[in-house]
Amino acid sequence: MLSRLNLLTRHLSRSFASSHPSVPLSTPSLTPPLAPFAMTSRAKTIHTAACLVIGDEVLGGKTIDTNSPYLAKFCFSLGMQLKRVEVIPDDEEDIIEAVQRMSSRYDFVVTSGGIGPTHDDITYSSIAKAFNLKLQLHQPAFERMKRLSKPHPMQPNFDWETPSPGLNAKLRMVELPFDPKIPAEDQAVFVADDMWVPIAVVNGNVHILPGVPRLFERLLENLKPSVVPRLTDPEGKGTFRCLISTPLPESAVAPFLTELAAKVEPKGIKVGSYPRWGKKRNTVTLVGADKAFIESLVAEVEEGVQGKLVSKEDELDPPSDSEHVYSQ
Repeated sequence: MLSRLNLLTRHLSRSFASSHPSVPLSTPSLTPPLAPFAMTSRAKTIHTAACLVIGDEVLGGKTIDTNSPYLAKFCFSLGMQLKRVEVIPDDEEDIIEAVQRMSSRYDFVVTSGGIGPTHDDITYSSIAKAFNLKLQLHQPAFERMKRLSKPHPMQPNFDWETPSPGLNAKLRMVELPFDPKIPAEDQAVFVADDMWVPIAVVNGNVHILPGVPRLFERLLENLKPSVVPRLTDPEGKGTFRCLISTPLPESAVAPFLTELAAKVEPKGIKVGSYPRWGKKRNTVTLVGADKAFIESLVAEVEEGVQGKLVSKEDELDPPSDSEHVYSQ
């Protein structure tokens, strides 16, 4: 059976790089600062977002997912509506179904996890299959990997030019879904000079990110300059949240909040009510893009819930608050 390294040689003639001749393969071309990648006419305005967390370890309780909360804050700060978060196992059928559905329903889809070197890292292959694509070696990513990866102390004899199980494993991380009908630069992008990991973009809106939190967060932040121009508000002013602390139980403020929500809904403002178990005060929120309008509602809401505007939920909690639990 051909080794993965022999397959590498066969791939080079039809790799991402060969489909885009302007991308040089030499290492020096990777050193200049990276500019935000160009968005083509296929790039649609972003209204909604979704997150697909892939990993048996999350569902099994071994790992706590911090990437979807980070994405939620990222979307909130840009005024992007995060509409859905799902956690699914490392299962091909589950990945295919979920990514097809999310890509068809939401403008900006981010996946987290399942793109490592081991047998259970099947995100790339599953997403490729979801859109009838093949995996191809991404030569620029492979060159960056060789240049930027540090040799592991437990692999002292590793050689990039010598076929080995270790090399086979590394190649799994740079074989990406490829659509021959789309320019290569729209399908895999580098957003940080010192990182070899590309963000693979499939079907125009599915962005495949690693599950390692520090990598996920850094790649997402560096993607921001290319996302902002596609927002409904290109200035990226984001969403504004106002917190009002009330001593009343939810049952007491419910009638007022129901009327308020109906009144402000046409303005795109959402009214929320959040009980704080074990505390003396609950929280009412006003969320939306129109900061001035939300601020104009504060006095009315303070009166309606006998509350007070706060900068954080526990601002008015007395020291002994944790000793008390109140019914709603």
